[in-house]
Amino acid sequence: MSDTTAHSPAWKWLVCGLLLYASTINYMDRVTLSTVATRVTTQFGLSQEQYGNIEFGFGWAFALGSLIFGLLVDRLPVRWVYPTALALWSTVGIVTAHARDYHELLLCRILLGLFEGGHWPCAIKTTRALLEPSQRSMGNSVLQSGTSIGAIATPLLMRLLLTPNPESWRGAFQIIGAVGYLWLVVWFLMVRGRDLAVPAETRAANPAAAGAESLWRVLYSRKMLVVVLVIALINTWWQLLRAWLPKMLQEGRGYSEADMLSFLPLFYLATDAGVFAAGGATVWLHRRGASVHGARVATFGACAAFSALAVVAAFMPRGPGFLGVLLLAGAGALGVFPLYHALTQEFSARHQGTISGLGGVAAWALSPAQKLFGRLVDQTGSFDTGFAVAGCFPVVAFFVLWLLWRPDKAPNLVPERR
Repeated sequence: MSDTTAHSPAWKWLVCGLLLYASTINYMDRVTLSTVATRVTTQFGLSQEQYGNIEFGFGWAFALGSLIFGLLVDRLPVRWVYPTALALWSTVGIVTAHARDYHELLLCRILLGLFEGGHWPCAIKTTRALLEPSQRSMGNSVLQSGTSIGAIATPLLMRLLLTPNPESWRGAFQIIGAVGYLWLVVWFLMVRGRDLAVPAETRAANPAAAGAESLWRVLYSRKMLVVVLVIALINTWWQLLRAWLPKMLQEGRGYSEADMLSFLPLFYLATDAGVFAAGGATVWLHRRGASVHGARVATFGACAAFSALAVVAAFMPRGPGFLGVLLLAGAGALGVFPLYHALTQEFSARHQGTISGLGGVAAWALSPAQKLFGRLVDQTGSFDTGFAVAGCFPVVAFFVLWLLWRPDKAPNLVPERR
């Protein structure tokens, strides 16, 4: 029996809040470059394709890190693996401030991706241990919302730190990288040795949810195919949006750097609203009689429809309407992620880290799209076609989930009304 029983009922949600903080740090370190992409690429004399190469390198390193840390966290205590990953990526974020050319910047981003890849296997393993199945979409929404908060905070901080001096971007990397060290202290104060050793459904003696099927059987299942396809599609679109939206606004629509930095917090606030709306919608639908899986699929479809509005935005001129459609598309684009994470938690608890890690590999398998996107922009001088095509990816993912996923037969769970 885990010693989580010694904690108050609110403790598990406080830990989810700490996971939100980790996601915030993760995304602040990640999006710092994209918010100053035009400034840095000009200073280093990079082409759009070279910038795409940097994002490509980050993506594949993230995939490798997801797999490595996913395997580790199934074999070693998450209490130690998680802070190790966070300390390493925070340190690399600080070191990035000293990059002098394209090759050094590329190396720093590769190392950042490698260590940031540990976040999601560790975080999903943690929510799996904390929460019952009916609570996980909301718990994952709390976790996922940290990405939006980080993306909101970063451009606001950049507005304070950036000056006409072209080198002023370096200080931001150092400050944002250092923020992670405070998380380490809070983590060790809140989480004890065996707090996360036993999944919630095992403590509740639910054999259907806590089964220990072999890893190979999991890997060759239809469900694993769905997980791979869904995450590859939704994450490729999201990472293109994250990396290229600032450039699209500045270079594609003619907004100033200050205007771009003012809009990005609103955009990521909308994505955060989408994340919480997705989690809330699944709880609402489940309480009104929908199965847990049915609630997730319906909510996923609604988010995918909003995300597809990016196709409309791609061909709109600059103005309030263009920015408004982008806000709706962003809400849908990130809203699908807590639902995806809940899918990975339907597998055996014994392999949760490994499944999340393999999902991370799939998530970044299409990272060459970053390079191709940059090449397309170099050739056409426009960001529009790439955005229109990639904006359809979540809709394809919805049909994959709807048509191919077959939920397990499980005991009837009474919807929670607490």
